[in-house]
Order: sequence, then structure tokens, then C-alpha cells
Amino acid sequence: MKVAIFFGSKSDTETMKKAADVLREFGVDYKAYILSAHRAGALLHETVKQVEKDGCEVIIAGAGLAAALPGVIAGATTLPVIGVPLECVNPGKSNGLGGMDALLSIVQMPPQIPVATVGINSSKNAAYLAVQILSIKYPELKEKLLAFRKKLADDAAASGLDVEL
Repeated sequence: MKVAIFFGSKSDTETMKKAADVLREFGVDYKAYILSAHRAGALLHETVKQVEKDGCEVIIAGAGLAAALPGVIAGATTLPVIGVPLECVNPGKSNGLGGMDALLSIVQMPPQIPVATVGINSSKNAAYLAVQILSIKYPELKEKLLAFRKKLADDAAASGLDVEL
């Protein structure tokens, strides 16, 4: 396992699954965990230590509302942590602030304990960032990333030429 994906609630599964899809696309091994920083703090710390022992190299952590999960994980490890602020969608309950509360919570980490942060619900971008980080060490992953970027550029060029209005 090279990447561990953490999120605090089962209701976030669909959003965080998009990160797993990207990692699979690049052939990056991962494991996913649903653990709340508030409700299962001790188990969370144990699990972070275990994923380190298992060879994890990057952690993606998605959380909504107060969004403590990425910061708590960052405080428990020296591995890079990528935070995904999640929009809280609970029918009949407070929906927070559209994910802005989570975004601000994650990007406002105290000095010396950073969390890289992507956009609200952008678990795909978190996975792409994880791939970029890993590509520094793994040449085969860098080649896949370069091919992916070339295809993006080719597709953008092809769709922008000779446009009929």
C-alpha cells in the first residue's frame, strides 16, 4: 500500500471513492478507512501508526464541518497528508456552510504541522497530487503521469481548434 484514504463518515464514501478510482487508474495500491477523529481518536492514531508500518507513503483525508481528521492525522505522522474538505450533506440536519467550514478548518493548520489541501469535494485532485508526490520516487509512475498529462494537452488542443460558433 502506497496511499491510505481516510474519511470520517460512511456518508462521504461516494465522494472519496473518486480518489480511489484515480489511484486505481494509475496502478497505485491503497487502503481506505472510515474513522472519526472525534468518535474514534485512539483507534485512528493506532491505524495511522499501522499504515506507516505497512509502507504507506501518502495519506488522503477527507472531512466535513469542523474537519479535524486531516489535522489530527498530520499531527500523528510525518507522512504527507492531503486534506479534502467535504460538503456536509445530511438531509434534515445542518449542511454546514457548503464545505467552506471544512476548507477553512483544513487550510488553517497551525505552523509546523501542514496539510496540503485541495478544493471542496475534490478527492480526485487529492489522488492526482498523491500520484505526483509518489512519482518523485517511482519512475514508472512518473511515466504514467507524463502520458496522462500529454493526453490532457492533446485533448485540450484538439477541442479548441477550428471551433464553429
